[in-house]
Amino acid sequence: MYAAVAQFPPGGKSPEAFRTISEVATELDVPQHVLRFWESRFTQIKPTKRAGGRRYYRPEDVDLLRGIRTLLYSDGYTIKGVQKVLRERGPRYVAEVGRESIQREDFKREAETSHAAVLQFERPAKTLAEEECEKLEVLLSELVQLKMRLRAVPRTV
Repeated sequence: MYAAVAQFPPGGKSPEAFRTISEVATELDVPQHVLRFWESRFTQIKPTKRAGGRRYYRPEDVDLLRGIRTLLYSDGYTIKGVQKVLRERGPRYVAEVGRESIQREDFKREAETSHAAVLQFERPAKTLAEEECEKLEVLLSELVQLKMRLRAVPRTV
């Protein structure tokens, strides 16, 4: 039904399950008060509130929050900038940014793991000077980051 979350989070809940504010804060690595603040700045964030005012976030809310987090923290947008993106491109676009950030994070983890495996098991025939190895590692890291940026660019056909 809802495929935005690729795997069960640490709590073991279904991807379709509602999340508490503490679960969302942990998943997005932001404090709970930041999520409450974002609710006051982005009217599109509408968690369900139950008895006692407890917030429950739907998977779509989590994707939207993840997109807002990505735009603010990774892409360098301001609050006003994200509000403008939401007005002009809509919450679905921002939620998609959030879903794509999961893919980028997975790709980055995979690239780092692969890179570590290559460094651990493959040795060049000639030993490179320590400085040359460091330069190549920096270059590889930059290439991986550029590849992730290219994947994040919307394709126009």
